[in-house]
Amino acid sequence: MVSRKKSAGIVSRRNKTAGLTKGESTMRSISLTAVALLVLTAIASAKEPPNAPSAVASGEAFIEESPISKPALAPRLAEVKNVDAKFISLSLISSGSAFADSYTTLFARENWLAGKKNVCNVEVESAYLYGTHPTVGRAYAVASVKSAGSVLAAYYLRKHHSRLWILPLLANSATSLQGVAQNMATCN
Repeated sequence: MVSRKKSAGIVSRRNKTAGLTKGESTMRSISLTAVALLVLTAIASAKEPPNAPSAVASGEAFIEESPISKPALAPRLAEVKNVDAKFISLSLISSGSAFADSYTTLFARENWLAGKKNVCNVEVESAYLYGTHPTVGRAYAVASVKSAGSVLAAYYLRKHHSRLWILPLLANSATSLQGVAQNMATCN
């Protein structure tokens, strides 16, 4: 048979690890009990909490009227107009370059109708937009959509305080002016 030792209680284990003898551990227990008794006695003999001020006085006694003052306004940032001279001038340049691109694209159609050879008579670079033989209506419809799209995108970005509002106008101008240069060099 296997004999088991009874495990020591929690207090006796704590006293053994602290290195206390039996007399010291008894004294420690008595001291802790005395401290707990003193704390409980002090709590029990405490006075009742005082009545709240609202129970003694009426509510109107505590209302103070202060003079009405204007709240301090935060400093306003300089507001930028959404449409100013810079926006209008860049929009005009962007739209003008888009219409110039459409106008010079029509040179290919004129060459095709005239039956000219060894010159551009078919739209190659932007055939997906204009078609291979662009009509006048389609060419100017493409210019209108490109212009309106870039101006609206720039306005939206400027309205929402983006510093990149100028990019749609510059991109439309750059691509359109490249198309104008290409058409003038090859179709004229």
